[in-house]
Amino acid sequence: MLNATEIITLDNVILGQYERYTDDESIDNKDSNTPTFAVICLYINTPRWAGVPFILKAGKAMNEHKTEMRVQFKDIPASEYLFDTKCARNELVMKMRPSDAIYMKTNVKRPGYHTVPVQSELEVNYNQRYSEENNPDAYSRLILDVLRGRQGTFVRDDELRRSWEIFTPILHKIEGENIRPIIYQRGSRGPKEADDFIARKTDFEFHAEYSHMYHHGKASL
Repeated sequence: MLNATEIITLDNVILGQYERYTDDESIDNKDSNTPTFAVICLYINTPRWAGVPFILKAGKAMNEHKTEMRVQFKDIPASEYLFDTKCARNELVMKMRPSDAIYMKTNVKRPGYHTVPVQSELEVNYNQRYSEENNPDAYSRLILDVLRGRQGTFVRDDELRRSWEIFTPILHKIEGENIRPIIYQRGSRGPKEADDFIARKTDFEFHAEYSHMYHHGKASL
């Protein structure tokens, strides 16, 4: 898969830096262009994944601390003829942090006499489902794999080299051409330009009104 992945170019990247980042006493260069946020669009040139955008998003000082993988499916056919409004897209979400879970965001009819569809979820929350089991953190399991000599959770040297081949050109460009990141507010979802970039590259639909029943606040990508 990595061998079929295109090298990252600047037009497929949005870089950000949270406000007052350089106020930290440990940072000597007060004009630093070090990104603290990035959105990258990757493409994999195989028959199965040709034309499908893969979005990588990471940042510091964000509104949420989480690690997840999200797959948004295409529009539901003819939903506007069954209801008075278009149904939101279904999504498959696999969460690694802050808690292990997998859930499918899908549409259900609002309770009562309404005919309006609303987003809900079918979920397996690992910590809740197996609350009586000892569930060590990821690093504890990783160290145990080292002691047991298991290599399944580690990358091979050729995989690591290819990963750096994909990322290194954009790192050199940022440093060599002094690419300036976009300043964003601490506690936000990152630069607004990142949302515009994702919408332009992927046709992703963000449903701000959706709220997971077990989590406070609204949904975010």
